[in-house]
Amino acid sequence: MAFFARLKEKLQGVKERWSDGIASLFREEPFDEAFWNELEEGLIAGDVGVDLSESLAGELRREAKKRGITSKSELRTVFVSIIAERLSAVEGMGQPFEAGGPEHPSLVLLMAGVNGSGKTTSSGKLAMRFLSEGKRVVLAAADTFRAAAAEQLQVWGERAGVRVVAQKQGSDSAAVAFDAWQAARASSSDVLIVDTAGRLHAKRNLMEELGKIHRVLTREAGPERIKTVLVLDAVTGQNGLAQATAFNSAVPLSAVILTKYDSTSKGGVVLPIACDLKIPIRYIGLGEDIEDLSPFDPSEFAAALME
Repeated sequence: MAFFARLKEKLQGVKERWSDGIASLFREEPFDEAFWNELEEGLIAGDVGVDLSESLAGELRREAKKRGITSKSELRTVFVSIIAERLSAVEGMGQPFEAGGPEHPSLVLLMAGVNGSGKTTSSGKLAMRFLSEGKRVVLAAADTFRAAAAEQLQVWGERAGVRVVAQKQGSDSAAVAFDAWQAARASSSDVLIVDTAGRLHAKRNLMEELGKIHRVLTREAGPERIKTVLVLDAVTGQNGLAQATAFNSAVPLSAVILTKYDSTSKGGVVLPIACDLKIPIRYIGLGEDIEDLSPFDPSEFAAALME
């Protein structure tokens, strides 16, 4: 099944939520002054945020006036375009990570996020994607707090046939990251993926530890190679924006991987993360299989959301 078709299927529950407040507004002709207030309210209820909701509704209203639009079906088409354009305007949006070049490793991915967001699974899936492109990969089990974290990453490593650098539970996670960097460099690997412990974004000491890992890797690899990736559970809604804001303050975020995008998800949170924080969504996860992690396509996402 094509990714777009699977995306539409997974978005069914999200569309039903939006249908209650947003998509249903585009069904009945004609539209009047009350429509614009209802659209703003629906966007806010859909986790888009107040300021961005006002901005999106305002842009749609201006376009409707400029084009002389009287049909809601045409208005819906324009709104889909506006959403896609807003997302596409963010640098790096939907672009997969690239590795390769004279330096080894040329890419270091520092995976961050709260507990249960899917960091370890996403690390394994990314490793498999790079391997399919002929790249050499090293995984680092820098989650030294959760008992089963290293074992879970080892399973992915065995499945992919890549080395996993790990130490005993309770070890210094920054030291694990350092050892993994040395191993990746010694083996001329193209990519180092560092899986870190899940941490509550409001816990300062845990965020400071993530900052320490980032500093160690930046010192060894150089800032141009480091990509800090927030793995975000799509079900979190507006809390996802709070997570992204907090993590971006602790370490500069390069990208978001949106996981668990199924019938329980909330669609609107994608917009403020991308448009307000200017953080690109690189991949979207639709399930547990390897092929269920695909590059995020703004146009397909907007079309599937509003179809």
